[in-house]
Amino acid sequence: MKDDKTLLKQILGYAAVSLIVLLLFNALIMPSISRNSITKTNYSFFLQQIDSGNVNKVDITNDEIRFEVTTENGDKKVYSTGTMDDPELVSRLYEQGDIVFTENHEKTNVLLEFLLSWILPLVLLMIFWNILMKGMSKRLGGSNAMSFGKSNAKIYVKAQTGKTFADVAGQDEAKEALVEIVDFLHNPEKYAEIGADLPKGALLVGPPGTGKTLLAQAVAGEANVPFFSISGSEFVEMFVGMGAAKVRDLFKQANEKAPCIVFIDEIDTIGKKRDGSINGNDEREQTLNQLLTEMDGFNGKKGVVILAATNRPESLDPALLRPGRFDRRIPAELPDLAGRESILKVHAAKIKTVENIDYNAIARATAGASGAELANIINEAALRAVRSGRKEVIQSDLEESVEVVIAGYQRKNAVISQKEKEIIAYHEIGHALVAAKQKNSAPVHKITIIPRTSGALGYTMQVDEGEKFLMSKEEALARLATLTGGRSAEELIFNSCTSGASNDIEQATKLARAMVTRYGMSSSFDMIALETVTNQYLGGDTSLACSPETAAKIDEEVNNIVKMAHERAVQILTENIDKLHELAQFLLEKETITGEEFMEILNKQPIPAL
Repeated sequence: MKDDKTLLKQILGYAAVSLIVLLLFNALIMPSISRNSITKTNYSFFLQQIDSGNVNKVDITNDEIRFEVTTENGDKKVYSTGTMDDPELVSRLYEQGDIVFTENHEKTNVLLEFLLSWILPLVLLMIFWNILMKGMSKRLGGSNAMSFGKSNAKIYVKAQTGKTFADVAGQDEAKEALVEIVDFLHNPEKYAEIGADLPKGALLVGPPGTGKTLLAQAVAGEANVPFFSISGSEFVEMFVGMGAAKVRDLFKQANEKAPCIVFIDEIDTIGKKRDGSINGNDEREQTLNQLLTEMDGFNGKKGVVILAATNRPESLDPALLRPGRFDRRIPAELPDLAGRESILKVHAAKIKTVENIDYNAIARATAGASGAELANIINEAALRAVRSGRKEVIQSDLEESVEVVIAGYQRKNAVISQKEKEIIAYHEIGHALVAAKQKNSAPVHKITIIPRTSGALGYTMQVDEGEKFLMSKEEALARLATLTGGRSAEELIFNSCTSGASNDIEQATKLARAMVTRYGMSSSFDMIALETVTNQYLGGDTSLACSPETAAKIDEEVNNIVKMAHERAVQILTENIDKLHELAQFLLEKETITGEEFMEILNKQPIPAL
């Protein structure tokens, strides 16, 4: 009933606006057009033009005579004059011979004139107005451009999402939690028998690309219930109160369609902590308050589940996270080794590959990659196969695609001098040699001096044999020595240093600072947290939580740790200077060598001199 009243108000509004426009048009524009097209004159001018032979047509009515005149320029112009009691007029016109004249004594059809002048323009104006409103509605993403309080939630069913839990890999714990929700929607009696309530809300948290939205789409595909999908940014409106109205409308629709699932993506847009600031966003806070009220207002047994996703759970308001609102927090973390392998297999099933693909090797080479990045690796491998003229993806395509995602495409046309190539070769062999000569370092997988589009002039790839979740102090120190190995080789061979170690220095400094401030691996400080991490899923920015004096001591300790690692790298390279020269020359010749080739030369015993 309410919708009918709203529709009636909109129609009356359109009609009122159209009528005003039409009145202005007939009052201001039409007289101007009429005056411009017909010129009024006197009766004597009419007779003069007849005698001069300039008149072509004459139309005589009860109170007006209209006649068409050919001017000196050959143009035709219409004049209007009043009627006179002139019985000789018809004879005068007939004598001219070439004048076409008519005499019409019937009154003008008032109804027809009204229809043409008022009704027809009004109808055309309303049609135009309706088309304009529909166009605005499409741009605004809503069903009606004038209905500001309506939510823009899109409703999906299984056939539309096309996703099920079979399409989700590497997130077994998240799937298990969501499977229970789907089962509750299918069999509510089983849970009601023991008195259990369905969780009102589930919050999906994790880094970008880990499959939070995919999990929500899979729930829609599995549940076979209405699935409302909306982004948090769609609640943000220009007018205060409109976002809250959209929340009310969304939950009203959800209660009408229950059992159903509501998915709010990027909920941190409206769910940020309320800080009580005078300059705060009143619209956002009103929207959040309405969301909290609505989540308390529906019955858990009715079957309405709220799913939400965010990359910044630490920024959400505590009232939103308490039990009874978002009862469950489902992490969608970066996949482990087994998870990466299963994700690769899921996406590889969509392309043509040879039979002997080693997905485990690719998974080990992509530690820290998200599901979206792994899907991109599979797609890049398929594109490389097409460029190579093959109809199936082979192992080398996947290996190269890993490097493309990590370091970019090869810059085959880059012109690098022989001197710089030599420096780059020694730099990369310095990394590899220091890594190989330490016990707590990952094995070398590949070394190359081919430039990449990311800006890297070369790189050394290390791949652990298994998955690691912890890093010991010895492993951290070995990693630092490996990072300083490139600069150490430059100093040892060329007695100079270049800007090529900038990324190594940045990584080494970051790791050494984390050892002091967060890992408790410093000899000067005990188990003290001197730094806090913010936005752990969006880069993991840190901020110091200590006095300026302590910050100065931290800088000194970080410098000492990196300096010790640098000295350790120089020592290793000095002790293996012959292998450094041999491996660098081999890399210069080949440009890219594998870890097996590197270790074969490194372990080869020199032939004794005779």
